[in-house]
Amino acid sequence: MGAVTRFDEPLKRALGRTASPLEAALGISTVGELLRHYPRRYARRGELTPIASLEHDDHVTVVGRVSAVMRRPMKNRQGTWLDVEVSDGKDKLHLAFFGKGSHAAEQRLRPGAEAMFSGKVNVFRTPRTRRVSLTHPEYESFDETEATAEEFANVPVPIYPSAQGLASWKIARAVRTVLDVLDVLDDPIPDEVRHRHGLPGLETALRRIHRPRDPEEIDSARRRLKFDEAFLLQAALVRRRMAASASPARPRPRRDDGLLSEFDRGLPFQLTEGQRQVGEEIAADLAEDHPMHRLLQGEVGAGKTVVALRAMLQVADSGGQAVLLAPTEVLAQQHHRSIRKMLGDLGTGGMFGGTGVALLTGSMGAAARRAALLDVASGAAGIVIGTHALLQEHVQFADLGLVVVDEQHRFGVEQRDALREKGGGGRPHILVMTATPIPRTVAMTVFGDLEVSTLAQLPAGRAPITTHVVPAAEKPHFLDRAWERVREEVGLGRQAYVVCPRIGDQEGDEGDIAKDERTDGAEGERRPPLAVLDVAESLTEGALRGLRVEVLHGKLAPEDKDAVMGGFARGEVDVLVATTVIEVGVDVPNASAMVIMDADRFGVSQLHQLRGRVGRGGLPGLCLLVTEAPEGTQARRRLEAVAATLDGFELSRVDLEQRREGDVLGVAQSGRRSSLKMLRLLEDEDVIESARSEAVAVLGADPELAAWPALRAELDALVAGEQAEFLEKT
Repeated sequence: MGAVTRFDEPLKRALGRTASPLEAALGISTVGELLRHYPRRYARRGELTPIASLEHDDHVTVVGRVSAVMRRPMKNRQGTWLDVEVSDGKDKLHLAFFGKGSHAAEQRLRPGAEAMFSGKVNVFRTPRTRRVSLTHPEYESFDETEATAEEFANVPVPIYPSAQGLASWKIARAVRTVLDVLDVLDDPIPDEVRHRHGLPGLETALRRIHRPRDPEEIDSARRRLKFDEAFLLQAALVRRRMAASASPARPRPRRDDGLLSEFDRGLPFQLTEGQRQVGEEIAADLAEDHPMHRLLQGEVGAGKTVVALRAMLQVADSGGQAVLLAPTEVLAQQHHRSIRKMLGDLGTGGMFGGTGVALLTGSMGAAARRAALLDVASGAAGIVIGTHALLQEHVQFADLGLVVVDEQHRFGVEQRDALREKGGGGRPHILVMTATPIPRTVAMTVFGDLEVSTLAQLPAGRAPITTHVVPAAEKPHFLDRAWERVREEVGLGRQAYVVCPRIGDQEGDEGDIAKDERTDGAEGERRPPLAVLDVAESLTEGALRGLRVEVLHGKLAPEDKDAVMGGFARGEVDVLVATTVIEVGVDVPNASAMVIMDADRFGVSQLHQLRGRVGRGGLPGLCLLVTEAPEGTQARRRLEAVAATLDGFELSRVDLEQRREGDVLGVAQSGRRSSLKMLRLLEDEDVIESARSEAVAVLGADPELAAWPALRAELDALVAGEQAEFLEKT
């Protein structure tokens, strides 16, 4: 095998047949992918893996010492199996070997032997014990490796993320083989940038991360490789923004005598300082001849809808159309009602020569749909509100100038792009809104890809919301007290929500919980999630007998949804038992209490959004998070974090800490691996900030990167194929 000088070199050319397991188990097919498969951690001889930290179904590589070896009889047939007990000095790990493999293990794994073991963890629990085991694990004794005793005594041993059939030490051997023939690589980071930050060269960093001699080498390699990821991502995003600024968009400047001015004069309340400031930022963007791409984030109830409506009216003043894309029909209908109410005569083409407001959803009747489509195509509808139905090919606009996406994490990139392509000759301006940024939004924000506007100030009249965790399994009387509190609120003339994860009319029903929000809570087997229909029936026959209880979920017919929501808004319903269709946009000022069943099955942002449905009318809000998740579990800690703060931005950090960044270039949305191997958003904000400054300077001086072909090649590889398509569409 010759020298390796390129990251895109096929791994089979470097390793021969031994490359196949790497591709099959980990999808690694090039030299670069292997060298960027970094060790998860490092072990030292005598430093054992804490067995208590092993989780069920994880595929792990552990370092342990054999404490006992026992032959045990088979339970249901003749013969024996080998039980090898491994200790970390405190807990026991049992290794089970059967058949011929048991005899080989018996010879090699003697008491006192220290080795690495790789396999899938099985945790069996009884009320008093926790037995951790690996069945037929792969193993390698330190005494059987190629290194000397002195090396094992002093040199860190890399432990790699592995998979079934591909142990960490096999990956280490493959890496060692490639490093032995690695020649000089072109460094994508400009020399002056690297020297300014005191970073080693790329080849040096790769050798140090995979074959370190001491912890200091690991630290220097990590600093370099973190900066690599931050710099390349920042350069990709800076290059994208430079390209976007060159795209044409029709300017939509503000008029002093238009609909927006008339709307502002008729507002029955004062805009907050934050609303005015953000409005000015958006107004300036809309007046530009390149498309706005702005994120509007603000707390639940901070008044984002009013800000968005003012932007839509500015576009309507220019003769253009604005679209508000909502994730559910309930929310689209709510927006339609509230926007028409806010506009009054301005929304009916009335005395001020206003702009029509059209609603377009998938369940509309044929006649209403035809009329709405005609208004949209002719331009009679200056503001169009709808769901995914707006994305269909036959929906045509006269002059689409602005796309507002509500709760942007509920829409895929392709869905947003489908609307943007309806802009005709120029690209429409884009405004995306969210009340609690999900991790990817936080990542994109900190990574500097979006212009960001923030509404931190709540309008007058918003009451505080008190949140409590109700541990139903540990303290059933707490749940009884929760229902008593609901009855007390209703007794005061108020109303309440009860939220459940599913409908309950059939197995595998409505996925109201977004897939990326689902989070496992308690360990072990779990009962099915509680369902709206079951809970509503139980409450009407038990704890809430005598109260007016109705149900709301996504599978109701549109007219039934409208009837239920209308009745609840008019005070004709005391308790609404619903799925997450009420998550955003539903505004009933008299609703003061919410009980969320199986709260651990919802994500942090969903819980915060749901909680925002109460306390909207000046009445103090109460939110009760009912859970069976045991104390001390991650699910329980997540609920306690939600109960501890009303700060949505703080909660987004909690969410990010627990769920990680995903891939800021979008691969997480399509299930591919993340390009972030070293970089951690919350830990490395200073690295990201430095890298962005350097990327702006490098691309500002040389937009085509003619002087830096290695950097250009890395960027092209980073955003190749589907990632390039993602960046173009975002």
